[in-house]
Amino acid sequence: MIAYEIRDSFGLENLTRVERETPEPGHGEVRVRMRAVSLNFRDILMIRGHYNPRQPLPLIPCSDGAGVVEAVGPGVTKWAVGDRVCGLFAQDWIGGDPTKDKIRTTLGGPLDGTLCTQRVFPEHGLIAAPNHLSDEEAATLPCAALTAWSSLVTYGDVLAGQTVLVLGTGGVSIFALQLAKAMGARVVVTSSSDDKLEQARALGADALVNYKTHSEWHKEVVAQVGPVDHVVEVGGAGTFDRSVRAVKVGGTVSLIGVLAGPREVNLTRVLMQNIRVQGILVGHGDGFAAMNRALAAHDIHPVVDRVFGFDEAVDAIEYVAAGKHFGKVVVRVD
Repeated sequence: MIAYEIRDSFGLENLTRVERETPEPGHGEVRVRMRAVSLNFRDILMIRGHYNPRQPLPLIPCSDGAGVVEAVGPGVTKWAVGDRVCGLFAQDWIGGDPTKDKIRTTLGGPLDGTLCTQRVFPEHGLIAAPNHLSDEEAATLPCAALTAWSSLVTYGDVLAGQTVLVLGTGGVSIFALQLAKAMGARVVVTSSSDDKLEQARALGADALVNYKTHSEWHKEVVAQVGPVDHVVEVGGAGTFDRSVRAVKVGGTVSLIGVLAGPREVNLTRVLMQNIRVQGILVGHGDGFAAMNRALAAHDIHPVVDRVFGFDEAVDAIEYVAAGKHFGKVVVRVD
């Protein structure tokens, strides 16, 4: 099989295309021919050594992917050759509450990831890809889509008629926009690009705020729609204070990412306004299955900004790192 590895040290310059022996599935295992891999900001942090500097190397990066079952080991009953599947981000988190052991089984670190032509998974570490989606679309689901679903549904309890604020126009945010609209919620989208805001409008966004034009963007959000019920917070400490100022008393902030960098956080308003802050680590397999049913019922298709070839994997990673994308970026595994 062919794979990309972070080899002797971290850094994109050390991401090397290598040949490994094709793995054989053991008892209860399934070998998948990867068809497409989607990229997340976590993958970039992992490659750079910023996510976990103590991660053992070599490591195959990337956590999201879709493919087709090409071999099954003894004892496998759930899958057959030819089935289209996606891998679970946390391989052992099938349902219920997370545990330390379950969340240590994540793809793309500490476990080898999906940027390869073939990979062996435990039988329980896979979920059926939705029939209405292409391989490239299905590859975007395991992290970005499920994170948005967990934020809004599994933990968020968003209701029709409520207002959801999503920050930016990356993968999680665009999925949150699509899912919230399907649930009957109003959605406010922020971006530094008017062009991207217009793309968000075309997907159904009810209000738009350019945070470059409006440095105190939370005030503009409230001016347009009033305090929001729920914030899908992908910026982290750098945007957290403004998100808290945009949410209503008793509202929810789903804390997902750290894209805006470090900053001191004032928690007084969280306390005084009874705001719920919910950390979101993607989600479990049961949530993935429920999300797939919703995607099919509403015929929701992921927004794929650009598809790169397998030989262009490094270019794809650089493209995501530059923040030029709207929605998801995918590497097709030729």
